[in-house]
Amino acid sequence: MAMEFVAWFTHKYVMHGLLWKWHEDHHKPHFKEGRFFEKNDLFFLVFATPGIALLLLGTFTPQRWMFFVGLGITIYGAIYFLIHDVYIHQRFSWFKQLDNKYSRAILRAHGAHHAKTEKDGCESFGLLLVNPKYFKKRSSWKLKRNK
Repeated sequence: MAMEFVAWFTHKYVMHGLLWKWHEDHHKPHFKEGRFFEKNDLFFLVFATPGIALLLLGTFTPQRWMFFVGLGITIYGAIYFLIHDVYIHQRFSWFKQLDNKYSRAILRAHGAHHAKTEKDGCESFGLLLVNPKYFKKRSSWKLKRNK
């Protein structure tokens, strides 16, 4: 659960903040251009590094708790990859048959996030914890009005 908050915070304030230049191409349609990798994929290295470091430190030092923190980071990273890259963006065709209320809510939330191609004005920065409105059809969402 802690990793979901870390991912939300990092997505909102780092990816849509200081490191927008890395994340920006993820909000632009480009897979038609034949590119498989994005600058956004550099975040894999950013997030994997502390997980691997903690796994190693927890294995080779008396601080065994570090191993379990590293394991938690690594497991969350694997789940994030499977849901975000495989299921949502279909970079691999492994999960095309998922169809339940939760999987549809995840798709709606991510679609709402990607509805904006700019740094500001996005919503839904998390992955696994989904706002209850996304369990309903888009037509029943409360729309934000620009004043």
